[in-house]
Amino acid sequence: MKDQNCAYCMQGDLVAKFAYPVCQMKTGYLYLFKEQSKRGRVILAYKDHVSEMIDISDEDRNAFFAEVAQVARAVHKVFNPAKVNYGAYGDTGCHLHMHIVPKYKDGDEWGGTFQMNPDKVYLTDEEYEAMAEQIRRAL
Repeated sequence: MKDQNCAYCMQGDLVAKFAYPVCQMKTGYLYLFKEQSKRGRVILAYKDHVSEMIDISDEDRNAFFAEVAQVARAVHKVFNPAKVNYGAYGDTGCHLHMHIVPKYKDGDEWGGTFQMNPDKVYLTDEEYEAMAEQIRRAL
């Protein structure tokens, strides 16, 4: 089931406003978050338009979180953060997705909750693609 107004469902131009595609996984789609003040920040969006993790079976939820862990391992391998934060939001978007956010001790916001979009660091498409390729290889 897809929602015509949902960026994660429709992909393409809607999601391209804030995310760069990395790859399709078994349970969803992996994107680099375009605002890269937390180098390596990604989003894993569930394959179907559901709002809550309680809206999917235990088996599907476990598979989704196994892929969240797989992505986090790749982020650790490629970017070497001191910590990874995780966020599942969607008050307005209502599509199950997980923010996987590397945190660095010498970076801003260390010791605090990450800002959703600090609007500070954007890259070129070539830089996004280079990062996406590193993540793909690490998966």
